[in-house]
Amino acid sequence: MGELIGHARCSTVAQDLTSQREILASLGVAEDRIYLDKDLTGTDRALAAVRSGGTLVTHGVRLSQGGSIYDPADPMSKMFFNMLAVFAEFEADLPRMRTREGMSIARSRSRLEGPAPELTTRQQAELVRMHSSGELMEVFAVGRATVYRVPDRVATAAAEGA
Repeated sequence: MGELIGHARCSTVAQDLTSQREILASLGVAEDRIYLDKDLTGTDRALAAVRSGGTLVTHGVRLSQGGSIYDPADPMSKMFFNMLAVFAEFEADLPRMRTREGMSIARSRSRLEGPAPELTTRQQAELVRMHSSGELMEVFAVGRATVYRVPDRVATAAAEGA
């Protein structure tokens, strides 16, 4: 069957891997062949354990889960591996989906308006008055984008208020 290599993983450094290590030991994995994955360190060490002339195989590796052996050559095990991949992809997509939903809701409620204006209403009015002057960026200590954006914002606000 070859050498047994164990890999125990948790998502945060604060979590405990004792139960996973005990399960791996009960399945016959030697303590010194169990690699712990906290912030990818276990994966790095597992790769480092591969000896000269050895091969690290990512496909075709049998998985022992709870005493059952899953071999990708077996059709039922292959389906199991594919389902694990589907769930992993689903988990990775959830935060992105929730972020997009939240932004959509905020946008529909007019709560996603962007950053607050850099200038007060009075400063914006003065900026509009001085718009043709080349001193605007220096006087107000703002960038060129603000110099061009504020007159449009003031005009839009005036049109909505009228």
